[in-house]
Amino acid sequence: MNSALDLGVHSLRAAYAAGTLTCRAVIEEVLARIATAGDDKVWISRVPDSVLLAQADEFDERRDRMAELPLYGIPFAIKDNIDCAGLPTTAACPGFAYKPEKSAEVVQLLVEAGAIVIGKTNLDQFATGLVGVRSPYGVPRNPFDADYVPGGSSSGSAVAVSSGLVSFSLGTDTAGSGRVPAGFNNIVGLKPTPGLLSSEGMLAACESLDCMSIFALSSSDAAEIFRMVAGPQMGADFAGGFNFGVPRQPEFFGDAAYAALYDEAIRKLQDMGGTPVEFDYAPFRDAAQLLYNGPWVAERTAAVGDFIDKANDKAGVWPVTQQIVQSGRKYSAVDAFRGQYRLKALQAEAYEQTRQCHFLALPTAPTIYKVADLEREPVLYNSHLGHYTNFVNFFRMCALALPAGFRPDGLPFGITLVAERGLDNMLLEFGARWQRAVPLPLGRTASDLPPVDADPRTEESRIEIAVVGAHMSGLPLNNQLTGLRGRLVSVDETAPRYRLYALPGGPPQRPGMVRVVEGGASIAVEVWSLPSWAFGDFVSKIPAPLGIGTIELADGRTVQGFLCEAYAAKSAHDITSFGGWRAYMKSFAV
Repeated sequence: MNSALDLGVHSLRAAYAAGTLTCRAVIEEVLARIATAGDDKVWISRVPDSVLLAQADEFDERRDRMAELPLYGIPFAIKDNIDCAGLPTTAACPGFAYKPEKSAEVVQLLVEAGAIVIGKTNLDQFATGLVGVRSPYGVPRNPFDADYVPGGSSSGSAVAVSSGLVSFSLGTDTAGSGRVPAGFNNIVGLKPTPGLLSSEGMLAACESLDCMSIFALSSSDAAEIFRMVAGPQMGADFAGGFNFGVPRQPEFFGDAAYAALYDEAIRKLQDMGGTPVEFDYAPFRDAAQLLYNGPWVAERTAAVGDFIDKANDKAGVWPVTQQIVQSGRKYSAVDAFRGQYRLKALQAEAYEQTRQCHFLALPTAPTIYKVADLEREPVLYNSHLGHYTNFVNFFRMCALALPAGFRPDGLPFGITLVAERGLDNMLLEFGARWQRAVPLPLGRTASDLPPVDADPRTEESRIEIAVVGAHMSGLPLNNQLTGLRGRLVSVDETAPRYRLYALPGGPPQRPGMVRVVEGGASIAVEVWSLPSWAFGDFVSKIPAPLGIGTIELADGRTVQGFLCEAYAAKSAHDITSFGGWRAYMKSFAV
């Protein structure tokens, strides 16, 4: 097992592009880590090892497709209330299990982008709970201390990422299920704006509120996955000052260590240029209470109540889950309307207090409990964990859970940034800044943050650039492209109008390509694409006599690319006959 292998999305993509890593090696490492983890209660079902290895070999045989597959060879896990063709959907209830005919739309988009499904993960049954202990399949092992809860309901998905078993995972979120497990596992959890991602193929707990969520080691990685399933979204960067909301009297239920870490997080946000804006948390708290102490419980009854009513002892229905779901029958249609009116009033009050804030900065959870604590007090302590999360989907907001430190006993603490609907990318951009400013381990892994310039940004516009020398895949300067989130588009050649020269100097050795009127030849190039925001940064690092001009390709297309000023060719060695820089470099080996 290679415990040093970084499964971060950016890291794997860069290694694949450089040709230093095979997909089979990645899948073999994933399987080795799963075997070493043993019975960690993370998985409910998995794709057979033989199938995964065959998939990996197929990817390796078609490396030419890498440019078409932005998530080429990236392993991921799926919460088991989301459909994946070929694997059962159980929602952590054996008697409820069914075999879906097709994958959920989000899963299908990820697979079409090249990601590889490893398996389905454990959860609080029917996504009802924030603790991760309400499952007949066991309690996923918190990688920081197995005595403590992993958080729920997306428990297995969060543990799989934190433990380095997969690069990212999908969860779902009604009341905090995509955020609380992130906080307890020291990873990033993105809860998108409700409705932004397709819910087709997702078993909902509360259909009017639920959304899929994304777990990753870094905000930059989460942004890559988000883009694959949400498409281009609005960005909103604020490099200067910003306002962030903080509760006037935050509640931590006696956890002094979490309280101190939250105070420290506020100071760090101030150091980053932020101004705290205090607000009264009461309307947010009161809205949160409606989810489990109001008529919205009836929506859980509508989802799975009939099944639970008819289930026998062999179905595996969890007692607390049964109690919660069946309790929804006591609410009437009148209660539902009154609840809507009350929610609308609370939302207006909350908005008025915080409308000058770019985002709210809240504790992801006010404390963390031991598994034994939940056995003794299963409902109240679960409610405590949702103190800062339950209101978010009610208010149609987006949220990003971020690592923020550790208690003296080594357990993680996290904060969650909450913003108005549609500002998901703004949170992801700021999340990348936060992780650079507050350097912490990524999950329980030895992975590294993506390069500084790999910040998530919108990608409506990308610029293609032809490289001819040391910037090509696997060569010394290729990391200047991958570090700016460059993607290999094609292996190509120019029109027969150029000559190639080996320039003096180095290392690294560099070629210079000059366009000529006659006597030209076709030269091998690689065409990469860069986000438009990164193009200027890349060009600024190019030394004379090289520069960027318009290159004509063999098929008649034109792209931006490396050209050399003609004066430099007079003192350089003409290597046009080799047809390209790689062939010239190989001649030295011969």
